[in-house]
Amino acid sequence: MIDTIFNIVQLVLAILLIIVILLQQKGGGLGGVFGGSSNVYSTKRGVDKILYYATIVIAILFFAGALLKLAI
Repeated sequence: MIDTIFNIVQLVLAILLIIVILLQQKGGGLGGVFGGSSNVYSTKRGVDKILYYATIVIAILFFAGALLKLAI
């Protein structure tokens, strides 16, 4: 029973993590190194900032859930 709950939670977190990553702005990160963007130092604003923090939170929850599942 609890194993099924962990599997469902992990699946939902994985899908959310994929969606949040795919929604982020294209051309950011290493894209600027290869000529994708001329503005190297740009700040995140609005939706980009929310998606950035959501990615971090969901990734931490996913990792913590995986460790918790291993511990049980």
